[in-house]
Amino acid sequence: MRLLFLGDMVGKTGRTAVWEQLPGLISDFKLDFVIVNGENAAGGFGITEEIFRETLAAGADVVTTGNHVWDQRDALIFAPREERFLRPSNFPKGTPGRGSGVYIARNGARVLVANIMGRVFMHPELDDPFQAGERELSACPLGEQADAVVIDFHAEATSEKMCFAHFVDGRASLVVGTHTHQPTADHQILNGGTAYISDAGMCGDYDSSLGMDKEEPLNRFLSKVPKGRFEAASGPATLCGIGVEISDRTGLAEKIAPFRRGPRLEETVPAFWS
Repeated sequence: MRLLFLGDMVGKTGRTAVWEQLPGLISDFKLDFVIVNGENAAGGFGITEEIFRETLAAGADVVTTGNHVWDQRDALIFAPREERFLRPSNFPKGTPGRGSGVYIARNGARVLVANIMGRVFMHPELDDPFQAGERELSACPLGEQADAVVIDFHAEATSEKMCFAHFVDGRASLVVGTHTHQPTADHQILNGGTAYISDAGMCGDYDSSLGMDKEEPLNRFLSKVPKGRFEAASGPATLCGIGVEISDRTGLAEKIAPFRRGPRLEETVPAFWS
């Protein structure tokens, strides 16, 4: 199975780039399954139902989120009725929406996608992410109820992300870090066969501060006095994510490589997609 995960969409420029390019990527590279993190898609803070639906219409199979999931109050309304919209599964019991789901890929495979948020340096501090991961994998084991398992681990600390990946190694196809908006260079396949990267990066304007117009963040570092709100940067977006080949036989990863397309970073497409 050929899977693409795209990191956090940031603002109008990020979401528009995903909407415009994703249909061609699915067609050109014969992608079986696409996951997009959309938690910063609405002006850099949260996501609306309209943006969610446009992302599905562009070809995304699932939209994941993170700590900004409820920044747009609209999300509290549509989350309970949208099976392909995920918020972190370790929110307290009774929180609207769902944290995981099983979806059918274009090749017929059953894909468990779980969205889990870390706790180190993160707000709000949610329930134990390791226990949440154990619950998800016990309820829908790889090779039994699922042909592939993907976990969007939305967290700040790389140590927490890496330890979580080792914790589920051999039981998940891919653990992909999100939240920091900067693509890391540590993509690898762990000893048990789980693909991993600390952060997939973002889909947004990289002439910025994490997708935000750089003037106000820079001002706050220099003066410690806010002059205004953070606003999403509006320059041309670069798409960042990760491509993975997953074995149809074992559900474990066989290949992993970064995907980057846009004006700011060095462009790269997984060679095994050619």
